[in-house]
Amino acid sequence: MSVSEGLQAVLRDRLVSDTAVSSFVGERVLDEPKAPVTFPYITFGPSDVTPDDADCIAARIETQQIDVWSNADDGKAEAKRICDAVRKALHGFSAEMSDGALVESYVTLVRVMGDPEEGISHGVLTVECTVEE
Repeated sequence: MSVSEGLQAVLRDRLVSDTAVSSFVGERVLDEPKAPVTFPYITFGPSDVTPDDADCIAARIETQQIDVWSNADDGKAEAKRICDAVRKALHGFSAEMSDGALVESYVTLVRVMGDPEEGISHGVLTVECTVEE
């Protein structure tokens, strides 16, 4: 398993085990949704890696986008509630990984918008993760 895969697994585990997040999406925290998918749900979006080595420690800053999807009548409001729960679950979170450690994660952006597909609301969170390899 790559370090990036390990990070995604740790983030997913955190989200599905968090009672506030799971009260909305259950275990629907997905890498790629397979149709049909039950709303609301969360997916992993793009990620990027910047080396952050220091002295003898191999490290990286991995930025992970997390997407929230809602089709509720109050879709943007529901997406905001889910985004808030995700932010609370991940901001300041640290964990051991199968290969390395998530030293800490910070949610640096939360944005909610309408989706081009009518009736869908989309929340976007940017999570910066400091990872020791």
